[in-house]
Amino acid sequence: MRYSALSAKRFVRTASLAGGILLLAACADSQPGADAPTTADLVLRGGVVATVDADNTMAEALAITDGWIVAVGSNDKVGAYIGGETEVIELDGRFAAPGFIEGHGHYMSLGNSKTILDLNGAANWDAIVEMVAEAAREAEPGQWIRGRGWHQEKWDRAPDPAAEGNPTHASLSAVSPDNPVLLGHASGHAAFANAAALTAAGYNRDSEPPPGGELVRDENGELTGLLRETAQRPVSAAFTRSQSGRTAEQIDAQFRREVALAAEEALSKGVTSFQDAGTPFSTIDRLKQLEDEGALPVRLYVMVRGQSNEEMDARLAGYYMPSEGDDYLTVRSVKRQIDGALGSHGAWLLEPYEDMPSSTGLVLEPVEDIAGTAHVAVKHGYQVNTHAIGDRANREVLDIYQAVFDSAGAGDDLRWRIEHAQHVHPDDIPRFAELGVLASMQGVHATSDAPWIPLRLGDDRAEKRSYMWRAFMNAGVPINNGTDVPVEDIDPLASFRSSVTRQTADGSVFYPEQKMTRTEALRSYTINNAFAAFEEAYKGSLEVGKLGDVVVIDRDILTVPDAELADARVDVTIVGGEVRYAR
Repeated sequence: MRYSALSAKRFVRTASLAGGILLLAACADSQPGADAPTTADLVLRGGVVATVDADNTMAEALAITDGWIVAVGSNDKVGAYIGGETEVIELDGRFAAPGFIEGHGHYMSLGNSKTILDLNGAANWDAIVEMVAEAAREAEPGQWIRGRGWHQEKWDRAPDPAAEGNPTHASLSAVSPDNPVLLGHASGHAAFANAAALTAAGYNRDSEPPPGGELVRDENGELTGLLRETAQRPVSAAFTRSQSGRTAEQIDAQFRREVALAAEEALSKGVTSFQDAGTPFSTIDRLKQLEDEGALPVRLYVMVRGQSNEEMDARLAGYYMPSEGDDYLTVRSVKRQIDGALGSHGAWLLEPYEDMPSSTGLVLEPVEDIAGTAHVAVKHGYQVNTHAIGDRANREVLDIYQAVFDSAGAGDDLRWRIEHAQHVHPDDIPRFAELGVLASMQGVHATSDAPWIPLRLGDDRAEKRSYMWRAFMNAGVPINNGTDVPVEDIDPLASFRSSVTRQTADGSVFYPEQKMTRTEALRSYTINNAFAAFEEAYKGSLEVGKLGDVVVIDRDILTVPDAELADARVDVTIVGGEVRYAR
């Protein structure tokens, strides 16, 4: 690997540039009224600029040179940086903030989701069957049909026939007899397969699911096609085998297309940095090649996933790429997943599900194996970010972290994270603060899931353990925000709105005592996310010496009435001083 040498060169270049900018800015401030020491490449002026610095300072304008912020303040102060070649964006009262940082998403899955059936808007199962039927009419025999985004709790009517509230594959198989079909649940923790896909995976009536998975059956014991958690993997593997004939050029073209599609969507929503929740070494290699080519339009913070502990122990050192300023690829963390999702009854709970008393959820990856990962990560200086949704899952992960911290004599600034932390027993919230563990949550999940959380947990558990943002913040635990895209739309403004209103689609409010303030929500999407990735020195706020990553929004989201937040739109997205999206 040549990452270390390249990273060292980039560090020297970046450090020199940042230091020069700080020096120039200091000179400018020490000579009031003097000519600006440098002409800016880009100036934004005449607006409401939320710096998100330590004091939450508000300004009117900012200037960027060579991708770095060189001035923030009044229109008059920043105006001194305008020269003949300066590009000027007149904000005309609009709102500018640090570029949004997606705190937990799936970058390549976002790109891939743009190439398959989008089931998010399907009103019911019949509508999905019709979408598949239309795709099958266009497909070659044997060609796979894939889609993602269905959610049975959001349909306008229940499927008929049904098993455990979910459809059976009969109607789907009838319209696609010659094409394997795999349709992912919105959560990513379940999928639906037709008869051809089940056969391709080797599933039949007598099949047993893999550990951590469930094969749902009807009253006669026949497979319905619903695959929970790890039961999806044999079908996904069958799809992968079907792609084995592609050439290297075809594989590369598809990869680049998905990277570009993901970037296009992210930039249109004001996202300038993206924390990717799980990517294997092979994909990191491809992303590194694109970074070397200057072909990554969005800054990526990638968590290593899908590798054995033995392989990580052997290879993590060669992939260590901490943030060094003007980076587009950072690798210094590992992702694990202890349980599934609440919606698919896969979240690991302390007590049984209210609507499925026979189950307390699923353990997807053995506790002992995750503990082994944690020891490997400490050895190589990597952060550990573990998916945990249920209250039992969160407790188990905290236990793992604590044991590793104690045995390894680890330092105080590891910033290990629990991804999602959706349902947490009140006794465990102070443990996050005591251990220095960060809660990586997704505001929009709360309002999206709110209608059915009490069905799964009952009212008492839902109120006291679900999406406890205020309880976490009161305990001194910073929250970093995101969307878990493509589980939800990547839109930070939608997640911001959910964080400050907790208002669902029907207008009800989900336990409002756990709301964030507007400022807290903005910080959770900017400086908190930067801190959660060890990048607060370079991004997350609009301050001199930091990267020129900026989002411009058509209204002041810190002050407009709640009712107007749904209408807020991103007008401009700037990465490193370059306008990469304009509405």
